[in-house]
Amino acid sequence: MRGKRQRHSDGFKAKVALAALKGDRTVAQLASAFDVHSTQVSQWKKQLQEGASGVFAAGRPSDSVDHEAREAELYQQIGKLQMELDWLKKKVAQLG
Repeated sequence: MRGKRQRHSDGFKAKVALAALKGDRTVAQLASAFDVHSTQVSQWKKQLQEGASGVFAAGRPSDSVDHEAREAELYQQIGKLQMELDWLKKKVAQLG
């Protein structure tokens, strides 16, 4: 039994899952060849099958929508800070 869990890269997981989808070798053979548990091979294959439709989704990826929302929020915050700065400059000028 190993002391630490192995962390596999996304590329490695995709490679194993694609090999499992090919179907030319059994899950046990793939697990032995890639030195992972057979359950893990099955899970990665299932994840690939479920997520493959996202590759062909129309439009931009969903993370770009999140990026645009974050960008709009930041522009709003910049505007607010500029207004506060202008107000403070005006008040300092009145005092001095």
